[in-house]
Amino acid sequence: MPDNTLPLLVQGYAWLPDLTRRKGPGPVRTRLLGRPAVALRGPAAVGFFYDETHVRRRSALPEPVLSTLFGKGAVHTLDGEEHRDRKALFVSLLKDAAGVTELAHCAAEEWERSRKEWAGRPQVTLFDEVAVLLTRAVCVWAGVPLVQHPDDMKGHGGSAAADGEAKRTARDLVAMVDGFATAGPRHWRARRARQRQEERLARLVEATRADSGRATSHQQVRPGSVVHTVATHRDLDGGLLDPHTAAVEILNVIRPTVAVTWYTVFGAHALHRDPSLRERLATEGEGYARAFAHEVRRFYPFAPFVAGIAPDDVTWQGCPIPEGSLVLLDLYGQNHDPELWNAPYAFDPERFAGREPGRDELVPQGGGEASQGHRCPGEDITLAVLSTLLPRLARLEHHVPTQDLRIPLNRMPTRPRSGFVMTRVV
Repeated sequence: MPDNTLPLLVQGYAWLPDLTRRKGPGPVRTRLLGRPAVALRGPAAVGFFYDETHVRRRSALPEPVLSTLFGKGAVHTLDGEEHRDRKALFVSLLKDAAGVTELAHCAAEEWERSRKEWAGRPQVTLFDEVAVLLTRAVCVWAGVPLVQHPDDMKGHGGSAAADGEAKRTARDLVAMVDGFATAGPRHWRARRARQRQEERLARLVEATRADSGRATSHQQVRPGSVVHTVATHRDLDGGLLDPHTAAVEILNVIRPTVAVTWYTVFGAHALHRDPSLRERLATEGEGYARAFAHEVRRFYPFAPFVAGIAPDDVTWQGCPIPEGSLVLLDLYGQNHDPELWNAPYAFDPERFAGREPGRDELVPQGGGEASQGHRCPGEDITLAVLSTLLPRLARLEHHVPTQDLRIPLNRMPTRPRSGFVMTRVV
C-alpha cells in the first residue's frame, strides 16, 4: 500500500475525508510516515480510540510535533497511571468553574482595552490583535509575568514593557501552533519559539521554587495559579517535575488558550459571510453565544485528526489492526459527516440551540472523557472565551474592506489568508 504522507501534506484537511469517500464505508487502511495505518470516525470509533487497551499515545506523536506543538515530556505523550496523574493536574486547573469564569473575565477586560486602541487606528488585523489580547489575559490569569525586570514595572514604562513582551510572547505562541503540521520556515520558527518560551518558563519555575513563590521579576506568583500549581506538583514518585517538563506543561495551558484566536477569527468570518447572524449573537445572550461557539468549532477546520498506536493486535468492526499500526481518528471528517449532521457544510448555530452536543459527537479537540482519557481538558475554556468574545465582536462597529478571506484546506492549521482586516472600528 503506498505511503500517503505526501498526499496528506499536499491536500491537508481534505486528505482523509477524500480517502474515506473513495474507499467506501468502514475503516480505511492506508500508510502514513512509513507505517500501516487505519482511519476511523464516528461516536463508536471515538470510544474505541480512547480506550488504552486499543490505542496508546506514547511514541505515537512524531518528533516534529513534540518539538513545536506539545513539547517533549508533555501529558499528551503519557499513558496509564502516569497519564492519569498528570491529567488530574490539568483537570484541576482547566475545569474549575471559578477559574474558567475568571479567565473569561480577563479576556473580556483585554478585549475592551484593545477595542479602545483599535478605534484610533486606520486598520487592524483581527488575528494578530486577538492573539495579543488573549496572551495578556491568559498570562495574567496563569501567573506568567509579562515584565522581565523590576525596573520595567515603574510607571508608563512598565505598561510599554509589558505590551512589548505580550506581543513577543503572542508571536511565539502563535508560531508553535502555526508550524506543527508543516515543513520549512514555519516549522523552524515554531521550534525556535518553543525553545525560547520553554527556557523562559523553566527559569520562572526554578525561581518560584527557590524564592518561596517570588518570580524573577519580583512579582508574587499567586498560590493556586497555573505557574505555582505546576511548579509545586509532585508526580507518582513524590518528586517535582523537572523544570523543563514543568515549563512544557505551563505552555500546554497558555498555548491552547491563545490558539482560541483561530476560532475567534473564524467566528468573524462566519458573521461576515452571513450578517443576519450578527444581531442574534449580539443580543440573545449566553445560550445562543454558546451554540454559535459550538458551530464555529464544528464547521471550521482546526485539527485534522489525532493519532495513536495499537499496543497489540486489535479488531474494529471486523477489521484487524495489527500491533504497532497507527490508528487515526478523523476529527475533521466526523465534524462534517452527513451521517451525524444535517447539511454538514452549512454554518448553522441552530443545530446546537437548546442542547449540548454528545461527548463523542462533536470532536474538534478530540473525544472521550477529559478527566481520564486524552480529551483536551481546555474545552471549557475554549467555549467560555468564545462565548465571551464573539458577542462583543458582533457588537463591534467596523468595516471589512476587500481582502483575501479564503481559507485554504491545504494549509494546516488554516485561517483566513488576510487575517481578517477591519477598518473604521468604533
